[in-house]
This record gives sequence, C-alpha cells and structure tokens, in this order.
Amino acid sequence: MTHPPSALLRRLQRLEQAVRTAVAQRRDTDPNPDDPFRGLYLSDETLDATLASGRGPYVPWPEPNDEATAGSPDDRLDALARAAELTPLDVALLLVALAPDVDSRFEQFYGYLNDDVTRRRATVGLALRLCGLPEAAAAARVRLAAGAPLIDLRLVQVDDPDRPVLTRALRVPDRVSAHLLGADAPEPLLAGVAEPVDAQGQPPPGATELAQALARAGVRLAYLRERPGASALALGAAALDQAGHTALAVDLARLADSPHAAELATVVVREAVLTGAGVVVGPVTGTEPWEVWAQLSTGSAPVLAYGGQTWDPAWSPRAPLQVEVAPLSGADRAAVWRETLAGTLAEGVDPAAATAQFILGAPAIRRAASVAAQLAAAAGEAVDESHLRAGARTQNAAGLERLARRIVPEVSWDDLVLPGPILALLHELAGRARHRDRVLREWRMRPGGGRGHGVTALFAGDSGTGKTMSAEVVAGSLGLDLYTVNLATVVDKYVGETEKNLERIFAEAAGVNGVLLFDEADAIFGKRSEVRDAHDRYANIESAYLLQRMETFDGLAVLATNLRANLDEAFTRRLDIVVDFPVPDEEARGALWERCLGGRVPRSNDVDLDFLAQAFELAGGHIRSAAVTAAYLAAGQSRPVGMAELIGAVGREYRKLGRLTLESEFGPYLALAH
Repeated sequence: MTHPPSALLRRLQRLEQAVRTAVAQRRDTDPNPDDPFRGLYLSDETLDATLASGRGPYVPWPEPNDEATAGSPDDRLDALARAAELTPLDVALLLVALAPDVDSRFEQFYGYLNDDVTRRRATVGLALRLCGLPEAAAAARVRLAAGAPLIDLRLVQVDDPDRPVLTRALRVPDRVSAHLLGADAPEPLLAGVAEPVDAQGQPPPGATELAQALARAGVRLAYLRERPGASALALGAAALDQAGHTALAVDLARLADSPHAAELATVVVREAVLTGAGVVVGPVTGTEPWEVWAQLSTGSAPVLAYGGQTWDPAWSPRAPLQVEVAPLSGADRAAVWRETLAGTLAEGVDPAAATAQFILGAPAIRRAASVAAQLAAAAGEAVDESHLRAGARTQNAAGLERLARRIVPEVSWDDLVLPGPILALLHELAGRARHRDRVLREWRMRPGGGRGHGVTALFAGDSGTGKTMSAEVVAGSLGLDLYTVNLATVVDKYVGETEKNLERIFAEAAGVNGVLLFDEADAIFGKRSEVRDAHDRYANIESAYLLQRMETFDGLAVLATNLRANLDEAFTRRLDIVVDFPVPDEEARGALWERCLGGRVPRSNDVDLDFLAQAFELAGGHIRSAAVTAAYLAAGQSRPVGMAELIGAVGREYRKLGRLTLESEFGPYLALAH
C-alpha cells in the first residue's frame, strides 16, 4: 500500500491547524452555531452578525521550516514549486485547493467555512483568507488568474465561471493531486500524443553543446532544424539527459489535430513540469495553430521543437535557439548498426557497406536492425545484406505513396539490353548513390550554393527505350524502392499550383530512402520556349522550379524526358549524370525479342526472331508489349507462340503507334498483320 508522502502530510497538518482556528473564529461570530439547518438558509441573526463583523482574513498557518519539510526527498510539492517557479503564496493556495483530495474531512471544514454545505471545496475568497490575506488583495487574487503559473499550467482549476470571483471553487486536477501523492502514472489525456523516451547509445554530435545551452544559459525554447537522415529526437533526448532532464516526446501532428489542441498543449507542459522532463515536439510543419505554440512556450520546462523547415518567428511569441541537426556520418551509422546487431550478423557482412545508400538516424537504424533480425530469425539465418536492406526499407514514411506509385524492383542488370557505354553510366549512377555520403559530406566536394547531398540524373530518349526499367534496375541494385511520379498529373493550369504540387512530393520524399523518378517530364519541359506571353513565362518557371528542387533534394532523383533538346545548358549543368537512351539497333532488337519471350513461353518451330529484329524498328517497350500480346493470342488458342501471333501482335503495335503496315516491312507475313 502506498501512503501519502510524509512531507505533504506535515504541510496538511499545519493547514488543518489554521482551519481549526478559522472554524473557532467562525463559531465565535455565529449567532446560531448549533442550528442543524445552518448553511441551508440565511437567518436574520446571521445576516446581522455578518454586517457587524465584516469578513477579514484568518490567521495564516506557519510556513514549514527547512529542516522539517522543504527539500526532503519525498516532498514533491517543494520540487514542483521549484520547477513551476511558484511563489510561497502559490504553494499555500495549491495546498488549500489540494486538501480535500487528500483528506476528505476538509470537505466538511470548507463547507462549514463557506456557510454552504453544498460547497465543499475552497473558494477563491476562502483560500485567500486562510492564507492570511484580505479578499480584496489584488496582488494575491492575480495568483489565481490567467498569467499566473497555477492557472497557466493547470495546476489549479477555477470552476464556476458564472459566479463572482470570490465564490468560485478551486480544484486540483487529478493528475496533479496523484503526482503530489506519489503516483507516477502518466496523464491519460496524452495517450497517443506524448510518451517518455530515453537517450540511447552514444550522444549524437551537438548533444553536449545543446545540453550546456539548456543547463547554463537557461535556454527554454530551441528549434532543431532536421536534415534528411538526421534524428532531432535522438539529439534532443541526449541533450536533455545530459542537462538532467528526462525527455517527453510529443507527436505534433496528433496534438495539432485535436479539437482542443491548445488545452492539450498546456497539459503537455504541465506533465513536463510535474516529471522534471523536457519536451521534444515535432515535426513542425508551420500549419499548427498559433495557440499551440503560445501554450508550449508557457512555463519553465525546456521545449525542443524540431522540423525540416526554417523557423518562422511568427510561430511562437518566444524566440528559440536555432540548431542545425546534421545526419550521422557513415562511421557513426555503422557503429549503431553493429551495436544493435552484435552477435547476429552473418560472417563477412559489413552493415555500413550494405546500407551506405540509406540515410537513417540512430532511432531509425535501431528499428531497421530489429526488423532485419526478425526476418533473419524467421528464415533461420544470420542477418545478411538482404535482411539489412529490407529492414532499412521499412523505415520509409508512407506519405509519398499517396502522391507517387511505389514499385518494388523485380529486374536486375541482366534484364537490361543496352549499349555498353549506357550501362556504364547507369552503374556510375548507382555508385554515386552508394558513395555520396563519403564524397559530399566527408570530403565536402559540393560546398556552398545551397545544394543538397543527393544525386540527380536525366534519362532522355524516345518512348520505350528503357528509361523507366533502367531506373528500376538502379533502385533494385541499391536495395531501394522506386517511386514514380507522372508529371502530367502534377501540372496544373492555375499559376503557382504546379510548384505547390511538386513541393508536396519533395517534402514527403524527404522521409523516404528510395529512387524518385519523374516520368513524362515532357508535361513541363515540352512547354519550355521563348517568352512570348505570360503563359510561356510561367511554363519556364515551372521547369526551373523542378530542376532547382531536384538540385536541393538529398535523395536520388531521376528525370525522364522524351525531349532532350528542350533542356538548355544551364539546366543540364545542374544534373550529375545525363543518360541518352538510343533506339535499339538490329542486334539489340534481337536480344530484346529473345529476352521478352523468355524461356517459359512455348514457341513453335516457325518463330523467326532474326526477321522480327531486322524488319521492325521497334523500341524495347514496344517489343515487350508485342511479346505479351502474342502470348495472350497463343494462350487463347491453346497453342505455342508462332509467327502468326507475333506478326499479329506487331501489327497491333503498329496501329497503336499510328504506323502503316507495309509489305516492304512485313514481307510474306503481311496478311498476318491484319
């Protein structure tokens, strides 16, 4: 059984003595002290006595001396007073309001002193009188008004707003009274919104400096600007730990979505004050109600907000300390991987090399490592590279899938039929993605200019030449997912809306380790031209914005276009790699026909792939489409694929392309094309 802290009981004993004195004083002036209906009506004698005596303060109870109570290990009230910066009068008022929640006799005491048996809590007027102050003392009354810590932190609640100030009841919220009695159960209102977090592993870079700012400089609001792959939450928890605080992590999106967001923000701050914690809140989007920031800025608990945007001074009435949170270095990430997976890695597996293309913070690495360990355990294996990459992919945010199509790569380098120089460029692109951390961050080969630490590429070529498949192969070789964005669906006829749509995509992509492919870029670059009117000017602005945003992106972004000529030199200079996909020659077409039909499709003896490659100048995408159509035609007739099905499929492909089926191309198979 848990008993109330002895320090709190000693304080209540002193309050009880003051109440006894007040009761005695009240009985001395009561004309009918033995009236059994006292407090239910107002007699003439009671009214005359009230007129004659007035209503002055009672004799206050003595403050406890330092040796008896203050500073004792179990005196949570004293600790709360320091944390919330309460004055001695605040502490006395809080104790008066708290007493009925600790000792039910105080309900009867207060009912008697209120001269109303139905009002069993201390009122503002009674609390002031018990503290030895007149009811009209303005300096004392403001301690129970907005702007005072008791009210702003919801340590005391003033009920009955429709009554005169002095007869409004004082109540201590259940969470506060439970805390003062020694209970540590969290505030139920914060379920799903806030939870304590512990500092884990080695403190990230910058934690010590931030801790010093909190402990020595008295910083109470800081904004941690989070770069992709960084973890402001881990930094905040580590800094608070070093500064002597626990950390209370708050999901700002859920908090802001609450219909009572401002009140809930106050409860967050109160919880931090009660538990001696600092608040780590985010991610900040800039759309949160101003009242939320106003409440989070209340009180003495340190608040560490974080987000990917630049801080806007309009967000909060208090100016924050601004801190840039950089991603972990490759060595630091490797150390977290090894620490988390100690003893479970397969022999020879280097987690740093296997996951170099994944930019993750320490908490995300620990979660990914946990998933990798589970996958390996389910397969009865040690953790290998495939498990590591699969675990890392689970840390991708889901928001991008609402704006882009996610493709899990199922093709490899062996599936590509491209000239050697083109394959070399694609391998180089994959290599840049793997080694960007070392080259761009450690070696600082891209200083200044506001450029990101990502890799950008342009895939240019006619439709069907392999641009999308190549992006899928690159993504698969890196262990990443491919996210395709059809720019034709992003472009909006209204000025400025295209840029907003693009910004939403890049904002969501910041939380994803994947390859971002902007397909059908002709929708933007196809309109680029000399400026003849306002429409031309805004079309050029859209294309410039896309390329500028790709340049500042920290991931791997690929732009696919059919109109290479519409990109001027200033734009291509911003790109890391430009790959021009040629239309396949006869040899490549033969290889494509063979690859698309594969080894599982039954073929008749009359299939002549050499004729198909020599006669029909089709790109790889069209050859694949024709092969699939031929397979359907053969399956419908329950027979192997023959030249009849292949020529018929090519004829259909020609009609889709708007080409004529000529004897010069189809030769002896012309009749099969119709």
